[in-house]
Amino acid sequence: MIKLLKVSAVILGTSMLFGCAGNSVLDSDIDRLQADINTVKAQTAAVSAKADQAARDASDAAANSAAATAAANRAAESAAETNLKLDRMLNKAMMK
Repeated sequence: MIKLLKVSAVILGTSMLFGCAGNSVLDSDIDRLQADINTVKAQTAAVSAKADQAARDASDAAANSAAATAAANRAAESAAETNLKLDRMLNKAMMK
């Protein structure tokens, strides 16, 4: 019985020693993982901000493109009207 108690005490002491040592290793791993998570969060926030800026830039570019297309269409219509006027003037001049 006393031998069993001694063996139990040795096993209990050893397991507590390894348990405490394991906890410190586990704590350092958890701290390292938390630091990695914080880094990933910061990088994600930066990427998200850049993506938002890119979306705004693309929206602005689309608006500028639509405005340029409208201006080009107005210029084409004006050129067509001018060509018609010149054709009429040429025909009148040739009729005289």
